[in-house]
Amino acid sequence: MKARLFVLLAATSLAATSLQAQDTDRCPPGNTGAAIPNATRASQDACQKAIDLFQYMAPQLGVSVTGGNATLGQGGTLGGLGHFSIGLRVNAVAGSLPQVQDPDVTPVVTGAERSTYQTKNQIIGLPTADLAIGLFKGIPLALTNVGGVDLLVSASYLPEFDGEGVSVRVPSGSLKLGFGARVGILQESLLVPGVSVTYLRRDLPTTDITASTGGDVLSISDLSLKTDAWRIVASKSLLFLGVAVGGGQDTYKSSTSISAQLAARTVPPVPQTNVGPIEISQSLTRTNVFANLSMNLLLLKLTGEIGQVSGGTISTFNTFDGKQAADSRVYGSIGARFGF
Repeated sequence: MKARLFVLLAATSLAATSLQAQDTDRCPPGNTGAAIPNATRASQDACQKAIDLFQYMAPQLGVSVTGGNATLGQGGTLGGLGHFSIGLRVNAVAGSLPQVQDPDVTPVVTGAERSTYQTKNQIIGLPTADLAIGLFKGIPLALTNVGGVDLLVSASYLPEFDGEGVSVRVPSGSLKLGFGARVGILQESLLVPGVSVTYLRRDLPTTDITASTGGDVLSISDLSLKTDAWRIVASKSLLFLGVAVGGGQDTYKSSTSISAQLAARTVPPVPQTNVGPIEISQSLTRTNVFANLSMNLLLLKLTGEIGQVSGGTISTFNTFDGKQAADSRVYGSIGARFGF
């Protein structure tokens, strides 16, 4: 069926780890003459379904980038110059993947038609690395320090890919660094918990995706996902165990340009069709709460995290069984951190 490539992209971009969309008026209705739809009308339903699939997946990918705590298991600042922390983690979202291969939800050529996608539970994960460097110890008080400052750096890596009719290119490089800071409210001590406020901006590398099947070619250009995360976190170490709890706000900003070349078909007769480029963007703000449990092994800390994001509104033309695009999502993280 023509324009199925739009649907294929939703699953393909998930593997590439970034996508987005918004605005249900991006697909013109076209017209029909002598019972034959013109190119615009023939592609409208596939165009709208592609946009809604992007809208559905974008929030799940956003939280897979941000996770919860900026530094797993850490609440207060590190203690000034000479102190640092290096960590590796995997964020995993309890997501749901639309079943794009469902034969009951095949794009039609007679204009946009509302459909309901079945979804399947799917873990959506992303590995990241993070670095924290102590800059200022803070102002000493009786049992703690206040006003300490750490520099935060994160790194994500997105490889290029070719296979099964799909090409993923990262023209500006596969490695993307993120930056932020942590400001201490209380420095952790024997009697006082560590409390801090953090800000961290993390982006994924800008990506181009081309997919082809059955004579159809779909191009996704300048696929971008940017996140901003504010947190307030409190932590306390108890012998070999440590706990941290926190919350804050995430903002996901994403954009892309979609275009396609759809091969001619005979029933009904539709000539080769060029669609787009269609500019799509989304901005979503969500509330994030989380808890960490750590095992302290001298300079190494092993940490597990559980959290939830919620909030924001996303309207879609098509619908999805189970969770909708802006519903709350549970996520988890596991990681190891070496620090001094």
